[in-house]
Amino acid sequence: MADIEEARKQFERIDTDGDGQITAAEFKAALAQGGDWNVTEAVAEAIIASRDLNGDKLLSFDEFWAHLNK
Repeated sequence: MADIEEARKQFERIDTDGDGQITAAEFKAALAQGGDWNVTEAVAEAIIASRDLNGDKLLSFDEFWAHLNK
């Protein structure tokens, strides 16, 4: 099980505008920062969609946390 604090910090690093939601663009940028993951916008959207429980095309912390604790 993931640590909710470690997860919150990671979520906040990805959520660059601080609105409490991770967009596909924010996710894509976060992956690119690591240098190893240069994905297209479509791939980032697909990854977000696979974890988006309410279908709003955004990833909330609750959805992020739920995925980490599968």
